[in-house]
Amino acid sequence: MFGGLLSNGTQKFLSTPVQSVKDLNPLVSYLKISYSTTDPVLNDRIQFPSFYRTIPNEEAEIDGIVQILKHFGWKWVGLIISDDDTGYRAQERISTALSTYGGCLAFTTVFRDIYFSYHHAEEIAQPIRKTSAHVIVVYISTQYGFVFTTIFAIYRFPKKIWITSSFFPRVMVFRHQKIKTTFNGSLTLLIQEGEIPGFEQFFRRFSPNRYKDDLTINTWAWLFGCNFPRRVRVRLETGEMAEDCTGNETLSDADLSVYGNHNYRVTYRVYTAVYALAHALHNLYSAQPPTNQHLNKLKSLTAKIKPWQLNKYIRNLTFTTSTGDTVFFNDNGEPPFAFDIVKWFFLPNDRVMRQKIPTSQCNEPCSPGYRKSKIEGKPLCCYDCIKCADGEMSNTTDAANCVRCSAFQKSNTERTECLLKPVNFLSYTDTMGASFTSIALIFFITACTVFGIFVKYWGTPIVKANNQHLSCILLISLMLCFLCTLLFIGRPIQICCLLRQVTFGIVFTISVSSVLAKTLTVIIAFNATKPGSKLKKYVGTKVPIVLVIICSLGSIVISAVWMASHPPFFEADTFSETDTVILMCNEGSVSLFFCVIGYIGTLALLSFIAAFLAKDFPDRFNEAKNITFSMLVFCSVWVTFVPAYLSSKGSRMVAVEIFGILSSSAGLLGCIFVPKCYIIFLRSELNTRTF
Repeated sequence: MFGGLLSNGTQKFLSTPVQSVKDLNPLVSYLKISYSTTDPVLNDRIQFPSFYRTIPNEEAEIDGIVQILKHFGWKWVGLIISDDDTGYRAQERISTALSTYGGCLAFTTVFRDIYFSYHHAEEIAQPIRKTSAHVIVVYISTQYGFVFTTIFAIYRFPKKIWITSSFFPRVMVFRHQKIKTTFNGSLTLLIQEGEIPGFEQFFRRFSPNRYKDDLTINTWAWLFGCNFPRRVRVRLETGEMAEDCTGNETLSDADLSVYGNHNYRVTYRVYTAVYALAHALHNLYSAQPPTNQHLNKLKSLTAKIKPWQLNKYIRNLTFTTSTGDTVFFNDNGEPPFAFDIVKWFFLPNDRVMRQKIPTSQCNEPCSPGYRKSKIEGKPLCCYDCIKCADGEMSNTTDAANCVRCSAFQKSNTERTECLLKPVNFLSYTDTMGASFTSIALIFFITACTVFGIFVKYWGTPIVKANNQHLSCILLISLMLCFLCTLLFIGRPIQICCLLRQVTFGIVFTISVSSVLAKTLTVIIAFNATKPGSKLKKYVGTKVPIVLVIICSLGSIVISAVWMASHPPFFEADTFSETDTVILMCNEGSVSLFFCVIGYIGTLALLSFIAAFLAKDFPDRFNEAKNITFSMLVFCSVWVTFVPAYLSSKGSRMVAVEIFGILSSSAGLLGCIFVPKCYIIFLRSELNTRTF
């Protein structure tokens, strides 16, 4: 004896197929080929070096069921298993596999007894009737088939999608109506069918007339629901006794269609196992040297060949069956395999029913724009869908987390994608930006016109009064003040950020210093007329010009310190407003910025005080009143500027500063120079020395 076939269908090893191999383990050198044992323990080549099989192990079948679940997106699945290694192995692999794509088990119920009891039946039935899962997997060992069919023949269960393991065809012989109703449309994963040449014809000629053994007679009576006198008595479902068999019945396709051709699958595995053993023996005998012709060849070879030698030839075996299938064994002693997905229909009158494949999830999947949120006390695959927060997105179904958009992006309304935030800055194309530009240019042209008028009427008394050179300096500085506002409009760049505050501070200081110098000129001139006054030596143009230069130097020093320590810089502010990116010039040092504003304000306050003191001097060309009003306008604007500037962001903050520059500059231009132009053009009789 060199090898043999094993089956888990024998009476001795029906309940523990692995034990059948272990019982033979002392004969470790003998080759063993199984056509029905699926326990993965037998893959251990250390314990079972000479074990092979022509059917895949049950882990492959379990993984096949998982692929079906994954293919249809079934995540909320019930599981029925048997109380043995097969069942618990299926539970572990299916549960683990479901978790990899966000699924989980709705329930797990266990067949704990191979015999029927109502208590046990209730334990099985209750979870099935209560579950919200639309898909239930049944993976039990064959020995639990009787109690399985008994329970499903008694209870009526809700409509579900059933996926069963390869045990199912063996229990379909129990054709109870409730079983057919429950499992109509169920899926079973079966080893792929193969063809055995001539077997179909042999099977069709099978009858008790040719084979009179008990197995044939019992099978015939069971298939056709008839009796063999004094041998087999069959009772129909109606309770009546069946008619006698004639022995002339035929196994037509219609007779076997109820059960399918599942038996051929097992038969083909037996066929493959026998041929594998035959090919291995043939290769083994062919490899032996020629023997003495006078000796019995078989006895001579049997004496020379050892049982363990056959293992080598089966391990390296590759052959092709008559139907073209290639057979070989991998390192675990298993053949190449594939599965068929069999769908069971029990329909009267050959009706065909079409049904859409349902989903089976604990809850509806989260759409893009939402994320999963675990529900306390529920399995992981049961969750709420929470909409992504503003600034976050998800573009996949059942996203575990939302993805935060970058600082320069925002999420759309559906929270399915990130969009670039619009930028916020005071543009020339904006209504506000265009308005400020127009106003600045109008005031600039007005200042240029006034300057031209002063040049033309340079020698007139109204122009000469209160130092005409200071008036020209003041007009030029006002022109620059109007123009410097253009540095605040448009997309900020680094050079503009550096220039605009410095330019504004210095030019505005020159303007206010000129006004202060004009006021002091009036005071000095009036007091110099008093007898013995020492102020006569300060009358003239030099002292006011020096004063303007000294005051301007103060602003230049502050600006230089500012630029050297904390210069302004370009910044994209993504935090102040959630929906926009504010392009702005960061002042670098707010304290130094307000030092410039405070310095200009101090000069303006001094000018106001001086002008107020000189407003009643007896001189027809005295500008003190005009300067007083202009300083009131100037101070009012910049006092309100500070809170407005601090409470603004983005383009509004820039607009506040531009408004402050334009309005205060326009106040100086209007209050000081409009009265002079009025006299020049409309009251020219007043513009004479005699008057």
